[in-house]
Amino acid sequence: MEAQDPPELTGGLLTAAEELFGDRIDLAVRFVEHLSSTGIEWGLLGPREVPRLWERHVLNCAVVGDLLPEGALVADVGSGAGLPGLALALARPDCQFILIEPLERRVAWLDMVVDDLGLDNVDVVRARSEQVVGNVVVDIVTARAVSALKTLIPLTLPLLQGSGQLLAIKGRSAADEVKSAAKVLKKHKGSTPVIEIVGEDLLAEPTTVVRVRVGSSR
Repeated sequence: MEAQDPPELTGGLLTAAEELFGDRIDLAVRFVEHLSSTGIEWGLLGPREVPRLWERHVLNCAVVGDLLPEGALVADVGSGAGLPGLALALARPDCQFILIEPLERRVAWLDMVVDDLGLDNVDVVRARSEQVVGNVVVDIVTARAVSALKTLIPLTLPLLQGSGQLLAIKGRSAADEVKSAAKVLKKHKGSTPVIEIVGEDLLAEPTTVVRVRVGSSR
């Protein structure tokens, strides 16, 4: 698939991007340029997504930064095209991010983009999340479009080693997924999930996040 021109950043989207990325907005623009060019060429996302990269993908992920504690160590599971991991790393330079992705092509792309953007708060690990349990211990785990919550919980909560939070970006099915995950949550000692809406003051379509706490998390 061929590269496309990145979508324009104007109006309310520009206002939101300035609020979320501050003096790193130029890096966010460069990230979107990668998504619309090399991201398409490498098959990380489809060309139909390009016109809505800002509102549907990058800003939609970046607003979740409001839920991260200061200085948190964050693992992004199934990072793919860096969503939400790279968007959050741009929005929250005070936090450290580990992007966990099993597919070699995606890892190579992530490494290339991290290097191009000069991000010193991001590491990329090629692995499945279950392969790094014990070696990677974090405060927060994030995930977007990886799997249903009942499948996601066993893949993510062990990375918290008994204390921390899962922030799972979800859509309209969030409440149904929470109900379906009740037994799995109990097995993994997760708290009752809380569905939070973030970005209402910035985005026409705010982001739905399922937050699951474990132990005495921050």
